[in-house]
Amino acid sequence: MESARNRRASGQSRKLKRLFYGGPSLGVLHEEYAKRGRIDERAPVKSSGEILIGAPVELVWELLTDLRGWEGWAPGVHDVRLDSAVAVDGRFSWSIGRTRIKSVFAKVEPGRELTWTGAALWTKAVDRHVLEPTEEGATRLHVEESLAGALVPLLFSRAKLEAQNQRWLAAFKAFAEGGVAR
Repeated sequence: MESARNRRASGQSRKLKRLFYGGPSLGVLHEEYAKRGRIDERAPVKSSGEILIGAPVELVWELLTDLRGWEGWAPGVHDVRLDSAVAVDGRFSWSIGRTRIKSVFAKVEPGRELTWTGAALWTKAVDRHVLEPTEEGATRLHVEESLAGALVPLLFSRAKLEAQNQRWLAAFKAFAEGGVAR
């Protein structure tokens, strides 16, 4: 009887920890996670996905790092402002829907990886984009993201993040392959 009560309390405690998980500070998230090519695996909301793009890695990199161009193909993205070059510790801000995000590049490895940290309201994120050339001259684009902050699971589910990232990948593929974006 006691052990069932303890298990129930332990389960409730885990749910509360997940609900109120704030994660590491933004500085630690940037320096010790994103710059090392990893997301916050303990974050309550995570997503990953990939897509094969019929374009060479050089073109995919060029389009991905043309941040102002995001507004032409990325669903819901607007008001992109690049404060510096696309370089490690370079800053940019952008909006997706009604949410304004302030971001800092963590990894900029041309043709290989673009990773940044971002903060909006009380949330913190790591976004990774890893490019892999294929033997056929195409590019495999892998995206992964973690999102943390108190109450994040109540407002933004894993399914919603996955759907958002799948729309991002599909729109990017269409744009990179010369199709219609958005």
